[in-house]
Amino acid sequence: MKLPKEVRRYCKYCRKHTLQKLETVSSARARGALKRGSLARARLRGLNRGYGNQGKFSKPPISQWKRRTKKTKKTNLLYTCTECNKSMTQSEGIRTSKVEIKAKA
Repeated sequence: MKLPKEVRRYCKYCRKHTLQKLETVSSARARGALKRGSLARARLRGLNRGYGNQGKFSKPPISQWKRRTKKTKKTNLLYTCTECNKSMTQSEGIRTSKVEIKAKA
């Protein structure tokens, strides 16, 4: 997927359409927040601590089909406004194998 280096889009801080620089966020960081039913989120709420599974944190074995991973990741783009220099993340990611940011020819 080829994307331009700069895009004209709405800046919620300037409250107008401005020229914004585009960059990809490194894949080392997780995309988005914690999932609603995750064990990590339950631990932050003080659950699933101590011994045993408290009767609800064990799960039956996962089927072979569900264990397969997806072949691509969703895009994680960061837009930086050239006027106010503030950054905004994209609202929705697109599943693609490769993201290429190029200058307009």
